Amino acid sequence: MNTPQLNRIAGAPISWGVCEVPGWGYQLTPERVLREMREVGLAATEIGPDGFLPAAPDAMAQVLAHHDLHAVGGFTPLLLHVPGHDPLAEVEQLLENYAAADAEVLVLSAITGQDGYDSRPELDADGWKLLLSNLDRLTSLAAERGVRAVLHPHVGTMVENGDDVRRVLEHSSISLCLDTGHLLIGGTDPAELTRQVPERIAHTHLKDVDASLAAKVQSGRLTYSEAVRAGMYRPLGAGDVDVQAIVTHLTTRGYDGWYVLEQDTILIEEPKERGPVEDVWASAEHLRSVLRGIA
Repeated sequence: MNTPQLNRIAGAPISWGVCEVPGWGYQLTPERVLREMREVGLAATEIGPDGFLPAAPDAMAQVLAHHDLHAVGGFTPLLLHVPGHDPLAEVEQLLENYAAADAEVLVLSAITGQDGYDSRPELDADGWKLLLSNLDRLTSLAAERGVRAVLHPHVGTMVENGDDVRRVLEHSSISLCLDTGHLLIGGTDPAELTRQVPERIAHTHLKDVDASLAAKVQSGRLTYSEAVRAGMYRPLGAGDVDVQAIVTHLTTRGYDGWYVLEQDTILIEEPKERGPVEDVWASAEHLRSVLRGIA
C-alpha cells in the first residue's frame, strides 16, 4: 500500500559527514552525496552548509534537477540573542534564494556564537526576551515569502534542553523541527513531545540514538563531537528512539511535512567501501516499513 508520506522522505548532507562546523571531518563531494541520495530513493535534500551547493539559485536548481532532487530548505544557524545583531537582513537574502529554488522550510538554530556544539553559555532574561522576539519576527518574515520557519532544538545551542523547549513553545509562535536525536540528548523525550504538541511540529529530522552514549554527553563525560565519532547515531530502528510511536502520532494527526533522514556522521577520509549511504539506506527502509504499516 502506498502513502503520500513515502514521497516526503528527504536526506541531509550531514548524514554523509558534510557539516558547517570547522574541522568537523572529511567532506564528501556534492556529486557523490546527491547521487547516493537518489540511489536510496530519496525525494529531496536539505541544502547543506554554505558552499555545498552553488549559491546562485539557478545554478543550485540545475544541480538538484540533474540528480532529480527537490530542495526542502536548510539548517540555518543564527545568532538570535545578541543585542545589536539583527538576523533579519541575513534571512531576507536567504529567502530570495529559497524562492528561486522552491524550498519550503527554514530550519533555524539559535547558535551560541562559538565554534561547534560542545559547550554553551547560560542565557539571562534579557537574552531570552530578545531570542524569542527574533523567532517571532523571523516566523513572520518567512511566512510573507511562503516559507515555514521552524526552530531546531540542538545540543550546544541556546535552545537545547527541556526547559528551553518549553519556554519557546509557551512564549513564541514558531513551529518546531522535531529532531529526535538532539531532543533526546538534550533530555526531552521526542515521542512524548510529539504526543503533547503535534500541532507545533512542522518539520522532522529523524535520528536514532545510542542512549548510553547520549547519557555520557548529558553528564559531560563526552563532548558532542566525541560521541558522534563513537557512533552515537544509529540507523533508524537500531537505537533507543521510539521511531514507530513518533511517526504514528504525527501521521494520525495529519502531519504533512518532510521526514528528513539525518544522522550526524564524522568521516576521517573518503570511504573505501559503500560508506555512509549504507546507514541511510537502512534508515530509509525502516521508515518506509513504518509508514506502510500505519497506512
